[in-house]
Amino acid sequence: MPDHPQPSARARDLVADAYDIHIHVAPDVMRRRIDDLTLAKRFAEVGLAGFVLKSHYVPTAERAEVVRKAAPGVDAVGAITLNAAVGGMNPIAVEIAARGGARFVWMPTVDSANQRACTARDPEGATPPMWARLQDDLREAGMAADPVDVVGQDGTVLERTRQVLRLIGQHDLTLATGHLSADEIDAVVGAAVEEGVRRIVVTHPEFTSQRVAVDRQRALAAKGALLERCFTTPHSGKVSWRTWLDHIDTVGPGHSVLSSDLGQPFNPPVEDGLALLADRLLAEGFTDKDVRTMAVDNSRLLAGPR
Repeated sequence: MPDHPQPSARARDLVADAYDIHIHVAPDVMRRRIDDLTLAKRFAEVGLAGFVLKSHYVPTAERAEVVRKAAPGVDAVGAITLNAAVGGMNPIAVEIAARGGARFVWMPTVDSANQRACTARDPEGATPPMWARLQDDLREAGMAADPVDVVGQDGTVLERTRQVLRLIGQHDLTLATGHLSADEIDAVVGAAVEEGVRRIVVTHPEFTSQRVAVDRQRALAAKGALLERCFTTPHSGKVSWRTWLDHIDTVGPGHSVLSSDLGQPFNPPVEDGLALLADRLLAEGFTDKDVRTMAVDNSRLLAGPR
């Protein structure tokens, strides 16, 4: 594995007690840097509170409970992502995940209509996402599912989507917007507020298939959504660090939440992601309080115990 920068002690202290709300670790359908049980021990060693187990393909609530029992003191959080593998926009899957202890629901990611239709190009040299190869394999094998729609042709949020949002609100889960387009995000966040959802995070708004303009980010924040600032988005070259930092500055640290989106074998260790972000932010003039708000306060609001 390549050498990676080491976080400072100051950064480690600032992100202590944080949750990483977006990671990809083993077991998974693709190769990962670390497994969830080993990661829990690493999180305990560096003083992090927990992590949200994200899979594009399978629910993780039952797996999270096993990790919590095997590694007490670290809060592994279960989730579900509404891609084709769980039936897409499937209220039953959300209800079962909630009853099983899940706390996060992602709107469709790899199977979203927006991701399927996305023609935006990454900057030259950007690292492609690991799931892109798997999606190609499924398509070549004749198993490409229909895109998962969340809104109708007129942009109105579908009733099935509203049913899912009502369940998220009833169970006090966190809604993450996945790989929806900026227009879809606007519509879904508005509907989520109407349906009583209290915890909303806009998934990596700087990612290639989102590219949510900063004025729209501010409008989403005004509706109560947090904007997720993932380490891997600028680290992998999908957006410049300058743009990523400017968006935080413009929208405000109080409306942003840090996450790593790590777990890929070629990227830094998952347990270093939040602290590496802290060092970058401190070097750019953000305060200790800013970092603490984004890394700890806001991540605990989204992922902490209910």
